[in-house]
Amino acid sequence: MFQQTFKNFHINFNAVNVRNIYTSGDVLSGHVSFDLSKETKITSISLTLSGKASVHWSKGGGGGRRRSRRRNYSAKLKFFEFSFSILQENRQSSETKLLPGTHLYPFSCQLPQGDFPSSFHGVHGHIVYSLTVSISRPWHLSKDFVTEINYVNHINANQPQLWSPLSGSNHMTLCCLWCASGPILLTAQMEKKVFNPGETVKITCKFSNASSRTATPKVTLQQKQIFYTHSRASKRLVVKQLASVVGQPVRPHVSDVHTEITLTVPSTAAFTISNCSILEVDYVIEVNLCVKASPDLTVLFPIILCDTPEYARPPPVL
Repeated sequence: MFQQTFKNFHINFNAVNVRNIYTSGDVLSGHVSFDLSKETKITSISLTLSGKASVHWSKGGGGGRRRSRRRNYSAKLKFFEFSFSILQENRQSSETKLLPGTHLYPFSCQLPQGDFPSSFHGVHGHIVYSLTVSISRPWHLSKDFVTEINYVNHINANQPQLWSPLSGSNHMTLCCLWCASGPILLTAQMEKKVFNPGETVKITCKFSNASSRTATPKVTLQQKQIFYTHSRASKRLVVKQLASVVGQPVRPHVSDVHTEITLTVPSTAAFTISNCSILEVDYVIEVNLCVKASPDLTVLFPIILCDTPEYARPPPVL
């Protein structure tokens, strides 16, 4: 049995940064180590570096009188894949005999240059970058050991539109039978469009409530996962609420109420993905003014989550 012969198998990476993330063109280096309990013949030890995306979902198939047929949708993409050997070749034989004890094999390879999407695991799909170590022995099936690599796509932060203030407004009038209340107004502003996971977003709000009802502000961060088939003829949307904050209620018959609401982006939030044809990840901050027994008054701010440092903003235009 493989487990009886090979023990303490590890794939160890030399850290390229404190967060252990990789990006386009980075060099992966480290070593593969394992212990052998007895002399063992090895045909090859190879490494495969790959980047892939895959989505799958189903719909239909419900019960009842009109039972529908269940349909499956899927798509796959391969960004890159290449292999290389790390076992020293034996020129006299196609096999190499390894003695009992600890064995260590260093490796080094480079991620290809390209605009590849960041790693992601979603409800109906994923984007995965992995390093696979394959050990082949005579008259045995090869044994694979897979470890994922946290890949990040760095966007170009020197885009003025990412750092420009955002603003929006909305209004409504409540009606009850033949009576109409005074207008309810909502104006919201944000300092910029681009944020890091873990960063705090500041939303400046201005309210006017000429109605007879109390209105309550609420700010929500939503993540939208969108999965596509290759033709994009079919798609699946999943919306997740990642964080929300409720502000102080706005009393009836008041105007020009200013308030500041802060919302912290979860540090575990995935980065925005807009460069993959079968999987997208978008974010929106929704500012609501909630009035009982009435539709919410809403202002939406699409934002981008990325790995850009907070100070990496473009220089001001002179």
